[in-house]
Amino acid sequence: MTPVERFTQAIDRFNDRIGSAIQWLALVLVLVGAFNALARYAARYTSVSLSSNAYLDLQWYLFSLIFLLGAAYGLKQDYHVRVDVIYSRIGQRSRAWIDLLGTVFFLIPLSLVMLWVSWPPVLRSWSILEASSDPGGLPRYPIKTVILVSFALLLLQAVSQAVKNVAILRRGEASRKEADGSGGDA
Repeated sequence: MTPVERFTQAIDRFNDRIGSAIQWLALVLVLVGAFNALARYAARYTSVSLSSNAYLDLQWYLFSLIFLLGAAYGLKQDYHVRVDVIYSRIGQRSRAWIDLLGTVFFLIPLSLVMLWVSWPPVLRSWSILEASSDPGGLPRYPIKTVILVSFALLLLQAVSQAVKNVAILRRGEASRKEADGSGGDA
């Protein structure tokens, strides 16, 4: 196994672990959301307020974590939505070309641009230790950092996917040369 293949497998394993953790965050999100709803209704009928802006922020942060960190996992698992009706009807080699071109010309540049434009606001947020504008809310600078982390993970997964698509294209080319008889040492 080449170092590049080991690197792509490491990226895939890392994003799989993140995906497994995200599944548990979804459960926590549902529980926090249910608690927030019940706390609001309990406050209507009792004089005790169990709700807090921190819980509302926590719910928003959990959703953000799931969405942002799930992007690379979704790419790795091929969970994204495909609009192209032709894609499902073409061969593996043609799909590899479409995926490779889309990754190289759209996904990798998008990830790089998002890292570049997100860096200054995240630094600014850390420099002032930005917090929620709501009383009792949570700090904002840690969740803003996840934007950078998510696009870095997406970029790494995009590179991994590109390498795998190149491998598919090379295997197809090698098998075609072998079938033509031009793959030997002549």
